[in-house]
Amino acid sequence: MEAKSKGEQTRRSVLGDAHVDRAIAARTPFDEPFQELITASAWEGLWSRPNWSKRDRSIVTIALLAALGHEEEIAMHVRATANTGATEDDIREALMHVAIYAGVPAANTAFRIAKRTLAEMNAAEGGAKE
Repeated sequence: MEAKSKGEQTRRSVLGDAHVDRAIAARTPFDEPFQELITASAWEGLWSRPNWSKRDRSIVTIALLAALGHEEEIAMHVRATANTGATEDDIREALMHVAIYAGVPAANTAFRIAKRTLAEMNAAEGGAKE
């Protein structure tokens, strides 16, 4: 069994094993260098730094993705809050900042995505408890 890099370990701790396993399984020779770049630069080079907690990085990432309109990534990082410790209140406050500093339309879209994603997470959690 191959040892996991620090980047892959961090990526798994934030996004979860299932997400990372799906991403690895979907790799092709075409996008493998890109996936390696993301793992090394984003997950090892940035998310593994000691200066901010995963919660802090999660909040900032959600705000940046919302401001830039990256809808699929917003949902993915809202789901990741289950692992980072960022709360629904944190998400809401980040998106309130987006409304003021990046525009109401961007925040409106992000709120819609976050509400849907949080509802899905809450439903899955409720189903798991039964």
